[in-house]
Amino acid sequence: MAGTTEPISRLRAAMAQRLVESLQVAAQLTATVEVDLTAISKLRAQLKDGFQAREGVRLTYLPFITKAAVEALKQFPKINATIDLAAGLINYADGVHVGVAVDTPRGLLVPVVRNAGDLTVGGLAKKIADLAGRTRSSQVTPDELTGGTFTITNYGAVGTLFDTPIINQPQVAILGSGALVKRPVVVEDARMGEIIAVRDMMYLSLTYDHRLVDGADAARFLGAVKTRLEAGQFAAELGAQSAR
Repeated sequence: MAGTTEPISRLRAAMAQRLVESLQVAAQLTATVEVDLTAISKLRAQLKDGFQAREGVRLTYLPFITKAAVEALKQFPKINATIDLAAGLINYADGVHVGVAVDTPRGLLVPVVRNAGDLTVGGLAKKIADLAGRTRSSQVTPDELTGGTFTITNYGAVGTLFDTPIINQPQVAILGSGALVKRPVVVEDARMGEIIAVRDMMYLSLTYDHRLVDGADAARFLGAVKTRLEAGQFAAELGAQSAR
């Protein structure tokens, strides 16, 4: 490939245009929090083999993150809305329809999990796996690539700690999940007080449109996602007892 020239694909050209337009239209800022996913790691270790045998898909971290984000979007509907300055309107979505960025041989595509708020963690795992698989094999339909109200991009799957993702217009926010790493952190122990322990840590970054979403809104949303994930209380949706 070195020293050669190739034409830009239609998908790459369309994506490039949309990304530049997004930066030109929206006032984009990115806020980041660090989340302790140790409880979820322990729960996954207990359930992932049985889940895969039963459902035919892997139980990754992404469905847990998606579930926490969906619940937070219901709590903070402004982040699931769109803004029309010309008309002077804020349009709140009729549901939570989450786009999940998928890395394909042709480039980045974003199929949509419709009515994600109606799905359990297990249901999200199956739906995301189905959409991602069909997107990579070019079997996803055009309708499944439209209608998203919020997007999640998992750049941590290829080792990136954190990034500043660009909003998928006309949405007003996108959540990025970084790589999971083991790190010594200070935690509160019931008997010993503050101690240093090795925990499974991840950065979550929210890029938001400051025209509609204020920094405090973004912070509250990320705080809700962080609290939900660190509690690790997803066992009931997967048929097991919680682990911390």
